[in-house]
Amino acid sequence: MLRGIRKASSNWLGKTIMSIVMGVLILSFAVWGIADIFKGFGQSTLAKIGRTEISTEQFRQLYTEKLQQLGRQFGRPLTMDQARAFGLDRQVLQQTIAEAALDEEARRMGLGQSDAEIMRMIYSDPNFKGVAGNFDPARFQATIRQFGFTEQKYIAEQRRVSLRRQIAGTVSAGLEPSKVLIEALSRFQNEQRTIDYVKLDAAQAGTIEPPSPETLASYFEDRKTQFRAPEYRKISFVAVTPEEVGKWSEVSDEDARKIFEQNRGKLGTPEKRQVSQMIFPNAEEAAAARGRLAGGMSFEDLAKERGLNPSDVDLGMTAKSGILDSAVADAAFSLPSGEISQPVPGRFGVAVVKIGKIEPAVQPSFESVAANLKKDIATERARAKVSDLHNKMEDERGGGAGVIEAAQKLGLAPVTIDAVDRSGRLLNGQPVTGIPRGLDVVSQAFNSNVGVDNDPIQFNGGYVWYDVLDVIPSRERTLDEVKDQVEAKWRDDQITTRLRAKATEMVQKLDQGGKLADEAVAAGSKVETAKDVRRDATLPGLPISAVTAAFRTPKDAVGQSAGAGANEWIVFRVTDISVPPVDLASDDIKKLKDTLQRGLTDEQVAQYVSKIEQTIGTTINKAAFAQVTGANN
Repeated sequence: MLRGIRKASSNWLGKTIMSIVMGVLILSFAVWGIADIFKGFGQSTLAKIGRTEISTEQFRQLYTEKLQQLGRQFGRPLTMDQARAFGLDRQVLQQTIAEAALDEEARRMGLGQSDAEIMRMIYSDPNFKGVAGNFDPARFQATIRQFGFTEQKYIAEQRRVSLRRQIAGTVSAGLEPSKVLIEALSRFQNEQRTIDYVKLDAAQAGTIEPPSPETLASYFEDRKTQFRAPEYRKISFVAVTPEEVGKWSEVSDEDARKIFEQNRGKLGTPEKRQVSQMIFPNAEEAAAARGRLAGGMSFEDLAKERGLNPSDVDLGMTAKSGILDSAVADAAFSLPSGEISQPVPGRFGVAVVKIGKIEPAVQPSFESVAANLKKDIATERARAKVSDLHNKMEDERGGGAGVIEAAQKLGLAPVTIDAVDRSGRLLNGQPVTGIPRGLDVVSQAFNSNVGVDNDPIQFNGGYVWYDVLDVIPSRERTLDEVKDQVEAKWRDDQITTRLRAKATEMVQKLDQGGKLADEAVAAGSKVETAKDVRRDATLPGLPISAVTAAFRTPKDAVGQSAGAGANEWIVFRVTDISVPPVDLASDDIKKLKDTLQRGLTDEQVAQYVSKIEQTIGTTINKAAFAQVTGANN
């Protein structure tokens, strides 16, 4: 409809008619009053917290941006169905309401933030720094415009964020996890188990005879929805981003060399060292340990004696900036290779450091980095061109042109996909190609329709315009179309049923005194062992489902679990359980304490926000929420 209005108003006659229509509407406001015209105003509100209203369109934008962000992280678009399955819809709603509640509380408390502090935050934000590393006003304007902000609106938003942080910081001040909690969680996380297990696969299931036509037809009838053809859509899109536009720009050697000289210190690779460290609670223990090391004891043997794993002491190849404790960093980068430091008083205790391999710093030549520098400069310059192309593209779209027509007129290359489903797969089941990584154009197209004038998607500092050209409805497939898939699924189900029965029989025999090795030989398999397995272990031969089941099983008891694939089952026995001692001075415990601190802070702030919401009143328009998140589709 909007495109029709735009087409109608693109000539002098249409403009005259539209002027008369708008004049009548304006006159109606004067005669009848605005209240009647906007009688259904509340229907456009998705949530209300105190005096703050969150509009449906505002939440739609927030929700869409979150889906796009996650899509870029996953490397593939995230559909509305997947987002709801993850609970993302409720999380974004809760976060939006919580922010509004904190804003209301800040107003009630009369909190404020100075302009000087807000500007300091903006100037120090790395997102707004140019190639030379300084605040770039043009980049600032382009970046905030990309996310729909004016300068005034962005500053206002940053002020709200700062005030929220003030409240949250005050509410959570002084929180600290107890020693009992830290020790209990450490024991839980670091508990280790040794597991003997036997894998049963298709070989142990025996021969599976092909199903009869009647059996296959009956199996298919009971599971028709699993083999249903999804809805497909034909879509076209064009992307205009700084990276793409930057390819058209030419950067001279002189301009690139100027940036090279300004950033010479940042372009090289810093010196790196293989650093190992042990932390001691006091200087006396550290000195004693240093004496034993000087006497010939190896760093590794001392670590084992203290119950430390290699990962507890090895910091790996690291630059000086990668070591959190500055005192330890200074000591580590002042020693020659193979040397062990004297005790170093640090932030987390007294450290003894050993230096292994040293990789010297490397200063690149201009020629080796010129290509990347030119690319960065071109991309930076392209931001203004992106804005110009955005305006021209919107003008073409406003004149009634489709994406393909508008793109071609501006010399851009549109992409057309003839048929793609919600999961981003083509008719042949293969993933769609030709869509930039992280671009969520497919799920956006499935929330639109043929003939709809869609708003552009903000992507990688630029914009993507798209049209839905056709819709191929979902339908039930016939057995002949998917016979191979149905037969393969039937076979997998048969194998799984047999393996589950065989595993249950083995567990019963083991409970009655049988030996796992004997049962493995009888099944034509072998016993494998996984030692010192932790709860969060990811092992190549043992799936996480079996590890989880083993940690629910007492020592010397047996159990079973599904394997890594459809045709695998696992029978196991827990042969040993151990809990390493808790070293409250270790880096792992300090990281655990930080994690618990953040959790306690989040919980405290969440309770505070919940109380605010109850006090000032919170209402949610469930119908609008369902419409935005696709729950009513």
